[in-house]
Amino acid sequence: MTATVLWMILGGFTGGALGGLLGIGGGILIMPLLRFVIGMDSAQAVGTCMIAVFFTTLGGSLKHFSLGHIHLRSIAPIIVAGVISTLIFSIFFFYISDKSFWLDAAMGAVFLLVSLRMLWEGASEILRKAPAPKSDGGIQGTTTSKVMIGIAAGILPGMLGIGTGAVLVPSFAFVLGAPIKVAIGSSLACFSLNAFASSVFKLIQGFVQFEVLLPLCAGTLIGSRLGASLNGRFSSPFIKLAFGVFFGCVAYKYLKILGL
Repeated sequence: MTATVLWMILGGFTGGALGGLLGIGGGILIMPLLRFVIGMDSAQAVGTCMIAVFFTTLGGSLKHFSLGHIHLRSIAPIIVAGVISTLIFSIFFFYISDKSFWLDAAMGAVFLLVSLRMLWEGASEILRKAPAPKSDGGIQGTTTSKVMIGIAAGILPGMLGIGTGAVLVPSFAFVLGAPIKVAIGSSLACFSLNAFASSVFKLIQGFVQFEVLLPLCAGTLIGSRLGASLNGRFSSPFIKLAFGVFFGCVAYKYLKILGL
């Protein structure tokens, strides 16, 4: 039990720091820890991870808000659409929770896509320096485009407990033209409410292991604030390349379980 607690604190801290630094929930790191190190089944890992992700995004978004990277009015349509979408797909999760093959297949696909995206972005940033987009600090774009992004971002936390940051950060930065720090902070703010909605459902549905969750959340709260504070002090291309390789290995692990 002591070893499990230490793994959870360390994993939560690392996932939280990653989340605060890159604008993702940290579930992309926490999920394989729960699934492969602790040995949880897919449904329990999703439920437990989702609550840890909520604390990651909450801690990170509060820090980014204090740094001026979050403008709530500009992301309100994304938040509302994302919460509604998350609630709908959280209900759907209950009916597929016993389909471990498909849950693992979906996890493998998400990890593979995130890996490819990070490798592509990291390599692109090294090969050419793109000028930073100009903005008044908020997330620009039409209400319709924001609602569509919010709906898409709510699907993954509702069903898989991960992945919203992988949708929101590139959507804000590349589709809506937000500066990267604003994209990261806004992603965490939107994701925190999606994660809260999904967490409530996972608790009600009984997909949470509290003995693992408590040390995990303690680590994520500390790590997420540290990651947000360190945002911009590390080389973004290097971080993306390193985690792209790591996520590719995790994707291989999931797909290997399926015999693919």
